[in-house]
Amino acid sequence: MFDLGLSIGDLVPFIIVGFAAQVIDGALGMAFGVISQTMLVSVLGMAPAAASASTHLVEIFTTGASGASHIVHRNVDWGLFRRLVPFGVVGGILGAYLLSNIDASVARPYIMLYLTGIGFYLLIKAIRMSKPRFEDPRMTRPLAVAGGFLDAAGGGGWGPVVTSNLLVQGGDPVKVIGTVNTAEFLLALTISISFIATLGFGAFSAATVGMIIGGVVAAPFGAYLAKRVPPRVLLFAVSFVLIATSLFSIAKAWHLIPGL
Repeated sequence: MFDLGLSIGDLVPFIIVGFAAQVIDGALGMAFGVISQTMLVSVLGMAPAAASASTHLVEIFTTGASGASHIVHRNVDWGLFRRLVPFGVVGGILGAYLLSNIDASVARPYIMLYLTGIGFYLLIKAIRMSKPRFEDPRMTRPLAVAGGFLDAAGGGGWGPVVTSNLLVQGGDPVKVIGTVNTAEFLLALTISISFIATLGFGAFSAATVGMIIGGVVAAPFGAYLAKRVPPRVLLFAVSFVLIATSLFSIAKAWHLIPGL
């Protein structure tokens, strides 16, 4: 299945990457895919399809642990969960098939531009927020399809797309983050199975072992932070991470950063 020709020393950087990415993802509902994908493609030189496949295999373990932690902390809105999962899975299957057969990276910078705009909107919303007031998000099913598709085709997108847009609709940050993280387990499982069916186990890297270790260890910390941090602070943090990761992805895609 894997070429496990790695020593413990080789795994340490990936354990650190997995830990850091999962703490951020578990607390804010996004960024694991972006950080992991960037590391695998930019540092290891992996093909985008193989990097996305490896990231989603890691996410089976990290999102499973993260989802369990969010459930324990009662961060999950089960009604929202049921609306997101089936449509996210459909989008994920379509995205995995597309990435395995054609280059879907052309559209990514434009999607990141959109997410940058959403990030600034959430930042303004956080600045203006005085007394938290939340609403049940209404547009969820098309959003889940888009998020699942972009996550598989772009190697990361479920969290940024779904979390940010649910927050724009007035969702409670704690419930949105917990629900999106928990739903991501089933999405990651589906996308990984789709990649295995189209690319085989050879698409996965042994470096994923280190990321799995780091991510699973970090999962409880992210869920705890999401529960304890005030909603306004969460909204600020989500907006900053969304803006930073989106702008980085745009710069990388358009070769504005030397060496990437």
